[in-house]
Amino acid sequence: MQFALRALSGLRGAVAACLALSLAGCISTGLPDLGTVAQQTTSSVPAAPASSGPSIGTGSVRVALLLPLTGSSQGAAAASALRNAADMAVAEFQNPDLTILVKDDRGTPEGAREAAREAVSDGAELVIGPLFAGSVQSAGQVARQAGKPVIAFSTDASVAASGIYLLSFLAQTEVDRIVDYAAAKGRRSVAALIPETTYGNVVEAQFREATARRGMRLVALERYPAGQPQAAVSRVAPLITGAAQADAIFLPDTADGLTAVGEALARVGFNPQRVKPLGTGVWNDPQVFHVKALQGGWFAAPDGSGFSAFAERYRARFGADPTRVATLSYDAVSLAAALARTQGSQRFSEAVLTNPSGFAGADGVFRFRQDGTNERALAILEVRGGAAATVSPAPRGFGQSGT
Repeated sequence: MQFALRALSGLRGAVAACLALSLAGCISTGLPDLGTVAQQTTSSVPAAPASSGPSIGTGSVRVALLLPLTGSSQGAAAASALRNAADMAVAEFQNPDLTILVKDDRGTPEGAREAAREAVSDGAELVIGPLFAGSVQSAGQVARQAGKPVIAFSTDASVAASGIYLLSFLAQTEVDRIVDYAAAKGRRSVAALIPETTYGNVVEAQFREATARRGMRLVALERYPAGQPQAAVSRVAPLITGAAQADAIFLPDTADGLTAVGEALARVGFNPQRVKPLGTGVWNDPQVFHVKALQGGWFAAPDGSGFSAFAERYRARFGADPTRVATLSYDAVSLAAALARTQGSQRFSEAVLTNPSGFAGADGVFRFRQDGTNERALAILEVRGGAAATVSPAPRGFGQSGT
């Protein structure tokens, strides 16, 4: 079967379609397949300037890929996987009319600014990347001045803006999904234990907004130093044990942090069968699935089947496991290829990129908002004895409910 990145309903100027991009399992939509749409003619396209540096593909539409290829060891490892995923997307699309100009942003704002300037000079119509927030800001300034959109990978929503779109996994969407699901399942009063981290600040703000929107009562919200939840757990204990006032507790911490949280909860007699633990995508870690205090807990995350299929093909092609963010590059390049094939001169316009029906990629359905943030269709998973089971599948389109 054929995996698809598809416009879920009519993109402006085109019929609603499934834009076939690669080789995995396509969700059937009943929409006509535009994978065989003829390439746009390039006979009238002016010759592009000679590019500097490495590239992927030989098409007439130039797209830049900004990555921290020589940045920190962690950044460079992610960059390698993101570049490989771009190569894989071009290979699997079947003759896309793209040339991907690979630029090293060195993992710094200054490097990103230089890479973006070089990309614009080389004729790039779209910038994919960078990975880090400061680099997105710098590259975005250059790209916006040149009238070129950016599809970046940072998880910091504050760097999103009109024309600077984030394809990353944003905590805000995950918080909304888990709160909506808990409310739909009858949870009415909730407590929260949130680490004093940058991530914690983001999820706290979104959690307060989401619970208020759903009419849930927030009985307590405690913050704690990362890795030291004991005092906060003691303060909230009377509300989540015994004759508990809360029927759910929000615990948006990492796997290491949740181990300490789970131990502290166990010491105060917490019972997850009475007070439902709730989490975000950072729970999607095997270490979390063994925490006793989280058994039966729910968390929001992308459907894992798409990444599993992607990872299998990636391993076959490159002989190594991809980093989790590799699908972002794959989807961004696949989207660029699909739009170049079907949307003509409007391919990377705001109207096309912010199509409200969205697109479906390796991690499920997503769409860009006009403010540059994104919305993803997420699944709800339940922690069950060392594993996570889907209890509410990710919606197959926007305007649908997976509850």
